[in-house]
Amino acid sequence: MGAEIELVVLGVSHRTAPVALRERLTVVPEQADAMLRDLAALQGVREAALLSTCNRVEVYAVTGDREAALRALAAELARRGGIPEIELDPHLYSREQDAAVHHLFRVASSLDSLVVGEPQILGQVKSTHDAARRVGTAGPVLNDCFERAFRVARRVRRETAIARNPVSVSSVAVVLARQVFENFEGKGVLVLGAGKMSDLAARALRAHGARITITNRTQARAEELAARFEAAVHPWEDLPGALLVADIVIASTGARTPVLSRDLLGRVQRARRRRPLFLIDIAVPRDVEPAAAELEGVYLYDIDDLQKIAAEHRQERQGEAAEAEAIVEQELGRFIQAFKGRQLGPTVTALRARVLGLAKAEAEKLCAAMPHLGERERRAILAFADNLAKKLLHAPQMALKKDAGDPLSLVLAVQRLFELELAVVVEPLAEPGDEDAGPESESKKVAGS
Repeated sequence: MGAEIELVVLGVSHRTAPVALRERLTVVPEQADAMLRDLAALQGVREAALLSTCNRVEVYAVTGDREAALRALAAELARRGGIPEIELDPHLYSREQDAAVHHLFRVASSLDSLVVGEPQILGQVKSTHDAARRVGTAGPVLNDCFERAFRVARRVRRETAIARNPVSVSSVAVVLARQVFENFEGKGVLVLGAGKMSDLAARALRAHGARITITNRTQARAEELAARFEAAVHPWEDLPGALLVADIVIASTGARTPVLSRDLLGRVQRARRRRPLFLIDIAVPRDVEPAAAELEGVYLYDIDDLQKIAAEHRQERQGEAAEAEAIVEQELGRFIQAFKGRQLGPTVTALRARVLGLAKAEAEKLCAAMPHLGERERRAILAFADNLAKKLLHAPQMALKKDAGDPLSLVLAVQRLFELELAVVVEPLAEPGDEDAGPESESKKVAGS
């Protein structure tokens, strides 16, 4: 790969797009590998990684043509989501170079999450990197960036209180339910789905004394989850029967289309004589048809509705978040300087070779055009060309060696301006005291931010 590289990130999140749009962009696991290959094949894209969670869909890419790559990535996201580009564009954000690395560090450290400090996102970012490496779309630059992001996230968790008494979207959903029900004693809670989000929800509800019932398309998974919390299991085929006796429903199935339609809930509510039914839909795509909120006695909240409580949570953790942000800034500076250092030597060498080589070639061409010149005159012309080239090289070499406001961009700009061809120099960034090879335990957590 040539040295003209730029890191970019393009995507949408809970900060920029409503759940109705995010769910159209969500990538199911069985489609992720094929999408990664398609992304890496787009114009200008050299490496690619895809992060898809309930609150964000982001593409991290290394490119030799930033503008072309961003256009192609935006068009591909719109195409796959079945969304007109003009409709998607206002919700997209992009970051380049240092800002893209900074964004990745904040995401991995749970500083950009709906619930600041939630523990699931680090595992999701790890899974994103693992997938890109497995498919072969992650190269030296993305590997370097993601490995440092894991290190930053671990440091944030060790040195700040942001991850103490960990919370999640599921636990925030429980807080929301407690605003409607004074307590869960005697309340029937139906959990739809047996994935990580359902696990977290069941754990939080059980701690408050709720009577839990779990239903899932795969009976064995429902029974496995139920055994951990002494919960009942209800057959998925009799979903109306489970809804009939529930007071609270937490839905997180991972289905591509709603499993609770307005029509189904309408029939259930008539049988319940319109007794209040509290629905918390924490799935993306959504599990509950939005029109169900129109039914009498049905109170529906989706993941966007959780943002108010999440905002209150952010206020409570403002001090810890500030400390975490300082760590991210510090680590970003170290990363950029380390990357610059590895690129600087080869860049200066290639720059000198390029300019001195051109000067010598032009001088020799001039000498060849004047065969009457003697050896003394020929050497004088070659020396003049060499000295002039060295004087012209002095300023850019000094600029490269000094600390600039954006050192990495300066190195890459010189590579581009002088059309330098050299291999990207990227080596592991592990430093003394960073004994962790990676957040393996977090990689098993597949739900959250």
